[in-house]
Amino acid sequence: MEANRKTARLAGFFYLMVIITGLFSLMYVPSKLIVWENPALTFQNISSSVQLFRLSIAGSIICYIAFTLLPLVLYQLLKEVDGTYAKLMVILALISVPISFINLQNKFSVLTLIEGADYLKVFDIKQLQAQMMLLLSNYNKGLLIVQVFWGLWLFPFGYLVYKSRFLPKILGIFLMLGCFGYLINVFGRTTFPHFSDFAISNYITLPATIGEIGICLWLLLVGVQNKKVNQN
Repeated sequence: MEANRKTARLAGFFYLMVIITGLFSLMYVPSKLIVWENPALTFQNISSSVQLFRLSIAGSIICYIAFTLLPLVLYQLLKEVDGTYAKLMVILALISVPISFINLQNKFSVLTLIEGADYLKVFDIKQLQAQMMLLLSNYNKGLLIVQVFWGLWLFPFGYLVYKSRFLPKILGIFLMLGCFGYLINVFGRTTFPHFSDFAISNYITLPATIGEIGICLWLLLVGVQNKKVNQN
């Protein structure tokens, strides 16, 4: 049980790294720099805050490294609950990692445009701004692809939490609901051009947020409850 508690705390630590760096790079920095309706202002914002933009890239790299380690630690904690679901959880989570890293190339390309290499002088400022917005849009589309797996891994993870008997069942339910929330968000934004105008788009990933932050804090602060693992 003591070993399980240490494993749980380690998983909580990696989860906290994922959440903090993810919020920083995916929400905080874009909210400060990107104005989708105004390419000129976005170009100016990034140009004047290049270091912040670079930090967002570094934050993403840390996030993806932590997310590589997280399911491996969770596997050690939950494999006795159901080995098949534990392996499925790891596979679905890890599929997202190379996609995430490849997608990050779009942000590196934005840096290239902003820093103004000599071979870019053939483009005028408006062309550079248009290319920058295209790269940022491509990055967001890449995130949409990654969200398929950010959602899918939550179902076996949530199931394992629910069946474990040493983690709160309610968090397992939220995690499983979060899987469907992510998938609805992906297919909604793919199928309907103005999906973001629907009220549901603001809340559809809320179960995942509650489940992931909840399980992160539980693992970090509580660990595991002193109950026998429910083996199938």
